[in-house]
Amino acid sequence: MSEGALGLISNLGLFAQIILSILALFSVFSWAVIVDRVLLFRKATRQGTDFLEAFHTSNKFSELRKASDDLETTPLSSIFMAGYAEISAQFEAAEGERPTIQMEPLERTLRRAAHGERRVLERGMLFLATTSSATPFIGLFGTVWGIMNAFQNIGAFGNANLAIVAPGISEALLTTAGGLFAAIPAVIAYNHLNGRIRGYVTDMEDFGLEFMNVVQKTWRGESST
Repeated sequence: MSEGALGLISNLGLFAQIILSILALFSVFSWAVIVDRVLLFRKATRQGTDFLEAFHTSNKFSELRKASDDLETTPLSSIFMAGYAEISAQFEAAEGERPTIQMEPLERTLRRAAHGERRVLERGMLFLATTSSATPFIGLFGTVWGIMNAFQNIGAFGNANLAIVAPGISEALLTTAGGLFAAIPAVIAYNHLNGRIRGYVTDMEDFGLEFMNVVQKTWRGESST
């Protein structure tokens, strides 16, 4: 079957081969994005569990800095480090006195960190969305071209026997199949990965609230006026 498929592709016209090459590039790059995101999310999930365990068992934020360095893949680590840096800055501004932590600047810092981590998680997702929406139309363009060639051959030879129609029809079907081959994995992966990203966003929001609650209890944080 592989020899038959390769034989069909080698016998296609130049335009159909260009269409299939474009679709193959879309497919290769989309699979690269899928593999990269899956591996990243798997590692982030594992490290997120470890980081939360360290956060709940540690008595000092300074002890968590080492865990943050070791578990840098999880977005929670980056959010913690952003919050820790804001608290440290408020301590430095107090010039050695024990400050009342201002919660509004801390909340803004945590939100900025969460937005930055979300952008990291969403890298490559736009390409998957483009692949899932554009490649069927690219394949359809090749389909229309193949049907046009079939009708041109019918007009040129004056009959519609299989030998005349088959080349154009094979071009049409192969480009259609190529478009679907590129689009179907991309749309499935896009929907799945988007669901994972929404889960990480929820985890980041929950962690930010928990972090602020700990800060407020520890340093009697107050809203800034």
